[in-house]
Amino acid sequence: MTKTVLLDTIAHADLRVAIGYSAHFGDAVNECVVFPSEIDEVQRDYPVLLRRDEAGAFYAVALLGLDPDENLFLDAAGWQARHIPAIHQRGPFLIGLVDRTIDGQTRREPMLHVDLDHPRIAAAPQSQHAQAVFLPHGGSSPYLDHIVRVLQVIHDGHQQRDAMFAAFEQADLIEPVTLEIALDAHTRYDVPGCFTIGTDRLARLDATALHALNQSGYLRHAFLIASSLGNVARLIELKNRKRRAELGEPQAGAPVPV
Repeated sequence: MTKTVLLDTIAHADLRVAIGYSAHFGDAVNECVVFPSEIDEVQRDYPVLLRRDEAGAFYAVALLGLDPDENLFLDAAGWQARHIPAIHQRGPFLIGLVDRTIDGQTRREPMLHVDLDHPRIAAAPQSQHAQAVFLPHGGSSPYLDHIVRVLQVIHDGHQQRDAMFAAFEQADLIEPVTLEIALDAHTRYDVPGCFTIGTDRLARLDATALHALNQSGYLRHAFLIASSLGNVARLIELKNRKRRAELGEPQAGAPVPV
């Protein structure tokens, strides 16, 4: 059970958070949720797939690995990609709704919370790279300013997600896809239960549907999600590199001892 509380400048004046990425911090996963507000960055590095939750609603994920608990972008030096998904950048912080009474009216407002049981906080005293949440004499640290921006990406993404997928469904763009990945004659991976934006369906859009999607800003997202499947080739390259390393074989381009 996590201990999530409202972040407080006095109670948490000395709070520090270990940074970096590792399995210990929960980063060894083969996929993670991504949000419409970061699709531009995500699609440059990862295949973006669509899945359905238990209620049948669509959400997007970045595919990070092929085996369970495998993040092919994670190594001993950290997360090797141009963009790290916001859900992993946020660390122990999240946005929670709090009732606030102003001028006699009670409203639920989003406020910054922190999970005090998070492993990044537990590791901070031993970390050489722990970041302070607040400045010594008060005020947000640069690290906290960054976290606020990351949480804004997540918050905005939650707000946009239902509308974006509703627009995709109305335009009949979503289609099922099963990734069938063969690494060699004996090693094969199938990634079932996924959907994508069909390129043929995009090509068949009429002027009215194109205009509506473009006006909403979701047309670009549709093209980016569809084209991101080209990143599967990068995933295969990383997987084969990992397999060669596990077998002790020389990496491509590495000098061969004689």
